Amino acid sequence: MKHYDRVLWDFNGTLLDDLRLCMDSVNLLLERRGLPLLADEEAYRRVFGFPVQAYYARLGLPSEGEGYTVAAHEWIAAYRAGEHTAPLREGSAHLLERLMAAGVPQGVLSATESGMLREQVAGLGIGACFDCILGREDIYATDKSEIARAFRRAHPVERILMIGDTLHDVDTARAGGFDPVLVEGGHQDRETLLSAGCPVFPDFGALSAWLFEEVDGNGV
Repeated sequence: MKHYDRVLWDFNGTLLDDLRLCMDSVNLLLERRGLPLLADEEAYRRVFGFPVQAYYARLGLPSEGEGYTVAAHEWIAAYRAGEHTAPLREGSAHLLERLMAAGVPQGVLSATESGMLREQVAGLGIGACFDCILGREDIYATDKSEIARAFRRAHPVERILMIGDTLHDVDTARAGGFDPVLVEGGHQDRETLLSAGCPVFPDFGALSAWLFEEVDGNGV
């Protein structure tokens, strides 16, 4: 396979197929405030992004101060009530297993609160795939670039690939000096992903074939 000493995975939208759950959770906040709902998953993908405060502002939700804190806790409560319905994304388990078989260390790097992240990873039965699970210390999902920088300081010479589904994953990877790749079907649309200037793959089968050098090219 391509020479990487380690693979880091984003979690939400990359490993975890929680797009519908996230959309339903934010629609609950919008409904409670009499704001227009997101009509479908494509509408969600077009508006979603980091930082979350800016995403909330685009929707008309509170994006600062106590109002944002209240909204964030509401969203977490709605999400956690339905998190058992979110499966792994199709094809991700096969790539996890293939990397394990190749002896490549893997980790998760997420903007999710670390305790919640560990619970979700364990609940999906994939904890054995990872030697590190890295999340935030709060629920506000503001940024994860500093987590990436800290990881790089602890692993200064490793060549690391980061797999994600949003532009923020690319920013995070570059902050840590990792090579980014993106997989379609997560929280942002294809057009947005193609603006990142890194390989973009339609699914995990295509990413796996590229990573294990079964095909040429850098995604589409």
